[in-house]
Amino acid sequence: MSHTIHEDLQKKDSKIKKTKILQALEKLESEDLSYSFTDALNNEMVLNMGPQHPATHGVLRLLISLDGETVVNCVPELGYLHRGYEKLAESSTYHEFIPHTDRLDYLSPMANNVGYALAVEKLIGLEIPERGKYIRVLIAELARIQSHLLAIGALVMDIGAVTPFLWAIREREKILDMYDIICGARFTTSYTRIGGVAQDVPDEALAGIKVFIDDFISNLNDIRNIVERNKIFIERCEGIGHLSKEDSIELGLTGPLLRACGVERDIRVAEPYLVYDKLDFRIPVYPDGDCLARYYVRAEELVESVKIIQQCLEKIPKGPHNALQSKKVLPKKERVYTKMEELIHDFMIINFGVNPPKAESYSAIEASKGELGFYFISDGSGHPYRLKIRSPSFSNLQALAPMMKNCMISDTVVIIGSVDPVMGEADK
Repeated sequence: MSHTIHEDLQKKDSKIKKTKILQALEKLESEDLSYSFTDALNNEMVLNMGPQHPATHGVLRLLISLDGETVVNCVPELGYLHRGYEKLAESSTYHEFIPHTDRLDYLSPMANNVGYALAVEKLIGLEIPERGKYIRVLIAELARIQSHLLAIGALVMDIGAVTPFLWAIREREKILDMYDIICGARFTTSYTRIGGVAQDVPDEALAGIKVFIDDFISNLNDIRNIVERNKIFIERCEGIGHLSKEDSIELGLTGPLLRACGVERDIRVAEPYLVYDKLDFRIPVYPDGDCLARYYVRAEELVESVKIIQQCLEKIPKGPHNALQSKKVLPKKERVYTKMEELIHDFMIINFGVNPPKAESYSAIEASKGELGFYFISDGSGHPYRLKIRSPSFSNLQALAPMMKNCMISDTVVIIGSVDPVMGEADK
């Protein structure tokens, strides 16, 4: 009898508990609360990647929305390194601004100098001697090699391999040693001048470049063999960060990113400048539009740059390396010290700058990361009224959002490395 009463009490207590639970659920529904017990599993997580993250290749911040480990959305945020170079140009003469171009893509300072000088020369209507043109092509292609070496080495290191990175840095150091002989600086060179270059390339530097080029292809093949035969590298890059040909054109991509999407666009061929129309080289193009294609484009561009440098060493003529127009080009010191007219011209250029006509002008080169352009608005004074820098890193970074759509969070590091951004020219 007592056992039956105990069972009845248990059943009654259980009914009361169930009733209370149902009442609590009804109350939640009646209050129209959006929360449900499964929200903890369905919610997207927002991850802040950078600007201090080492894999962001500088002060790049990415806001990434995650569903588990899948990237749902990505918002690149720039501006953490903003130095106002475009505004600084308005208070600098055209000559004074040359050192600032070193600090744009600081992995390729020589090419930045060349691009800026060409833009100013177009604005003021100045033609430079043939030897000066060959010297500029020579240093611009060395800059492309040093930039691509670091791009490839850093991409591979982001995936986890250190040896190819160290080998790439070793080769890059040899180029920096050549810079030291050419202009007395390794990193911030400021070698190019309006009208030519700061000084002629010494024979010692030409001989050193030839020795470097003769050995480089073999050393590059060592890097490529250890990388391209690695199954982990291929699987981490193939099909990752895909971008279609149409999307790449619509986004305004240039350089290796555009050519890796199957678009054969290179300013050196499409709109030849300096002496590129006299040189024989190929434009590497891959149709896949993924991280692996971007790697292959840069690796093959290294080979083509070697061909260009070899031709320059063979064809470089004798003669002046600077245009002899004292009202536009800084005269040599020996002439300043011995001729009153040259001293006056030097004083006027240094203090007041060259005075281009009132006009607008745009000129661009094929830098290592894409189209590097300078757009001037001149009011006739010795400094630009406005300067706009069309930097490839800034334009290319907007492709991160579509590239990262539906990739894994571990793939974001690889995608950033394949874009190869330098924030110095993105945050101008």
